[in-house]
Amino acid sequence: MTILNILSGGAAHGLVGKLGPAFEAETGLDIAGEFGAVGVMADKLRAGVPADIVILTAALVTRLADEGLILRGSITDIGRVETALAVRTGDPLVKVTDAASLRNAMLASDAIFVPDTKASTAGIHVAKVLAQLGIDNDVVDRLRVFPNGATAMRHLAESDAHRPIGCTQSTEIINTEGVVLSGALPPGCELATMYTAAVATRASLAPQAQRLITLLTSTDARELRSRAGFVA
Repeated sequence: MTILNILSGGAAHGLVGKLGPAFEAETGLDIAGEFGAVGVMADKLRAGVPADIVILTAALVTRLADEGLILRGSITDIGRVETALAVRTGDPLVKVTDAASLRNAMLASDAIFVPDTKASTAGIHVAKVLAQLGIDNDVVDRLRVFPNGATAMRHLAESDAHRPIGCTQSTEIINTEGVVLSGALPPGCELATMYTAAVATRASLAPQAQRLITLLTSTDARELRSRAGFVA
């Protein structure tokens, strides 16, 4: 089967997976590629890894357009994704309403599962928030850092820690079995990131990539986007 190649932030993995069967039925194409930290995915595109479509943060897509790596006219916003807290299925939800309660929740956890703190959207933000709360040095030994949010959440689900917690993008939490969404980060610590799709300049299947973008952003897929964790 011919494959449509994708490079995407992990935030869009669940949504793409849910729309994949409809796309395959319409075009005869399977969707394959990589989902991970947005900085890593952008560098793969720069390095020449084959891609027909990219789904990354809006800011990063704009930068790639300036570099001539994606078709500016194809850029389309999918929706915003909140950075949120996660706990294992069956554990009590962690309720945070302000910076102080978030600080207490982090200090009460014996393992904190997060994505790459240098290349992923959520991981970079988590590192910033921990510093903002003045506890980055206190919890450094409790951090469990993984290449992307999906991997971090899978390890949270399997953790045998007493009171583990996770922090990544809501879409990655929702899409991972064994963990549950415990709420977005509170005011002053929050982050809602716009994710955007675009066709790669060197796409070999540009019309089909554009069709996938249309499906991802269509009115018919609004409820699907919402269930996946995207905010209009």
